[in-house]
Amino acid sequence: MRVVIAGGHGKIALLLTARLAARGDSVLGIVRNPDHVDDVRAAGGDAAVVDLEGASVDEVAAVLAGADAVVFAAGAGPGSGVARKDTVDRAASALVADAAERAEVRRFVQVSAMGLGRADDPSVGEAFAAYLRAKEAAERDLTARALDWTILRPGQLTDDPATGDVRLDESVPPGAVSRDDVAAVLVSLLDDPATNGRILELTGR
Repeated sequence: MRVVIAGGHGKIALLLTARLAARGDSVLGIVRNPDHVDDVRAAGGDAAVVDLEGASVDEVAAVLAGADAVVFAAGAGPGSGVARKDTVDRAASALVADAAERAEVRRFVQVSAMGLGRADDPSVGEAFAAYLRAKEAAERDLTARALDWTILRPGQLTDDPATGDVRLDESVPPGAVSRDDVAAVLVSLLDDPATNGRILELTGR
């Protein structure tokens, strides 16, 4: 399988790259910073330097050409402001989905988040509320497309080792999950066409 990962230098993306490469899949990570190419290669993949906040659909489609699946794992990150929550977490997801359609890559797995309905909670800070709204908008965009999409909503992320003991369903109780377990579940989702058209929540037990 040839998999392209948008946000290829993220923690989940690097773990996913290593897992896919270890079983013989071909992985290409899309990164914004040229300094991150070596990290993707060290994980077992290759990298394409593309700024998803400024690239055209044709540029991204050229990177996706020939892929069997796309994983959108990009995010503006916790230190970013409100504007970048929209340009990365929403707009870049829509851009990559547009490019997947143009490149005729039907399988699209999107990493989202649990608790999107909390955006209007007064206790949620402005930046996190913007992040939740951006993820919700990205989900709405993807679910309206005729792609073979799956959306994964992990709970609170940790850097603990994978346990393989997780809850994965359309609705699960709030909780934490390791990034490595998220990567393992993403591999399973890519392999399972029965998950097409499903939105799944994920936490550890």
